[in-house]
Amino acid sequence: MSGTLNKVMLIGHLGDDVKLRYFEDGGCVGRFPLATNETYTNKQSGERVSQTEWHNILVRNKAAETCEKFLKKGDKLFVEGRIKTRKWQGDDGNPRYSTEIHVDEFTFLSNKSQEGQSSQQAQAATDHDDLPF
Repeated sequence: MSGTLNKVMLIGHLGDDVKLRYFEDGGCVGRFPLATNETYTNKQSGERVSQTEWHNILVRNKAAETCEKFLKKGDKLFVEGRIKTRKWQGDDGNPRYSTEIHVDEFTFLSNKSQEGQSSQQAQAATDHDDLPF
């Protein structure tokens, strides 16, 4: 064991619908933003302060298709995965970076899905054993 760990767990709300992108080999990637909120009381003013953090979520293949089918903007979701940073060159020639959460596991937490099923029924329809992660 290398003595390091790259693991993240988030519970948040979708900021947009899942967007799928298919590849020539038949695989696909789903992307969506996930918002998490932190609320605390300002010690000086006594007022409640809420801060929202946005996370770029990436799911692959069957998991991506399942998310696209059952999730909508605003739905609550638990995701577990790892942090990955991508680097590319922008149009201006400068390096750009994007940090993403590559999802290994997820659980629907909203009461309703797209087709009116409960989140438990939607989760039961998802088989995570065959995901290529």
